[in-house]
Amino acid sequence: MSLDELWALCLYFMMLSFLAIGGAGSVLPEMHRYVVEIHALMTSAQFAQLYSLAQVAPGPNVMYVPLIGWHVAGWIGAVSTMFAVVVPSFTLTFFIAHLHARHPKAAFGIAIRRGLTPITIGLLFASAWILLPAVNQDWRGYVLTALTVALVLRTPLNPIWLLAAGAIAGMTGMV
Repeated sequence: MSLDELWALCLYFMMLSFLAIGGAGSVLPEMHRYVVEIHALMTSAQFAQLYSLAQVAPGPNVMYVPLIGWHVAGWIGAVSTMFAVVVPSFTLTFFIAHLHARHPKAAFGIAIRRGLTPITIGLLFASAWILLPAVNQDWRGYVLTALTVALVLRTPLNPIWLLAAGAIAGMTGMV
């Protein structure tokens, strides 16, 4: 990957960082579209693997971004994509937190928070929708996914147990 292409990727990720309402996972579909569908820098399965690896590892959920950068451009890609995503959102968050501290009861701020909640939920569902076909190869994967979603929504079961069950299902060849 040339430096111009890496610079374009970083600028795109920087723009997405400003739109990451609800966290970095909310812009996952657009990152997928840009990296997989438009520029073919990796396959959809590779993208899903990098995302899964980042979610299993301890640390913030934004860790899939440097893995994408590392995959396409090595260490310089990892550092530059992480910088491109973290700095703009941190700056915006810092600015908004400062405004909120000065005007905690402002009607505009309350309206923004209430309005962004359904947008965040929709963006996170879009992320799940993008990853679903990349990680599920046949009907068994879809059944396991549906069962996991049902258990998360209906029971107080700790999700770590569901991750462990999914890992065991994968290691034994069930999915």
